[in-house]
Amino acid sequence: MQQPHRLGRAIVLAAGLFAFAASSAFALDVGGYKYDETAKVANQDLKLNGAGVRYKAIFSVYSAGLYLPQKKTTPADIYAMPGAKRIRLVMQRNVNAEEFGQAFMTGIQQNSDKAEKAKLINQLMKFGQLFASIPELKKGDVVTNDYIPGTGTIVSINGKQVTDPIPDPLFYTVLLRIWLGDKPADAKLKTGLLGDTDEPRPANY
Repeated sequence: MQQPHRLGRAIVLAAGLFAFAASSAFALDVGGYKYDETAKVANQDLKLNGAGVRYKAIFSVYSAGLYLPQKKTTPADIYAMPGAKRIRLVMQRNVNAEEFGQAFMTGIQQNSDKAEKAKLINQLMKFGQLFASIPELKKGDVVTNDYIPGTGTIVSINGKQVTDPIPDPLFYTVLLRIWLGDKPADAKLKTGLLGDTDEPRPANY
C-alpha cells in the first residue's frame, strides 16, 4: 500500500530538482553577482555573449556582461551587428564616480582615432558630465549601457536613466572599445566578454 505513495513522493522530488536545475541554468555567477542569460532591450531579446571581472592591480572593480542579439566572438562582428546591445556592469567596491568616469574617458581616448574623437566631441563631453554629477558608485550598483536602434546610447544606474540618449551609433562602438578595443581596460575581461572564459559559473554552483 506504501508503494504508490512513495512513487508519488519520488515524482514530486524529481520535479523539484528539475525545476531547481532549470532555474539555475538561466543565471551565471560572475564575481559573486548573477547575470541572466537573456535580457530585453527595447523589446528585443538579447543573449549573454560573455562576462568577466575588471581587475585593477589585485582588486576587483566591477563585473561586466555583454548582451547581443546573437553571440559573436570578434569585436569587429560585435561593432557591425545591427540591433539592440547592452553592457551591464555591477560594482564590486565603492568607487569615486569622477575617477570611474575618467577611466572610461581614458579607455575611449586610447581606442579611438582623431577623426572619431572630433566627430563625437560634444557627445563625449556630455558623457563625461554624467560622472561629474554623481558623487559615488557603491558596491552592488548596476550600470547599464544600452544601445537602442533609432534612439542611441542610454546609460542607467540601478534602473534609472541618467542621460539623455546619445544618438550617434558610432558612440556606442567607441564605448564598447573600452572593453573590446586593441587597448582594453582588462585583457582577461575582454576575453570573457567575447565568450572565451572559464570564470562565469552557474548561480548556486
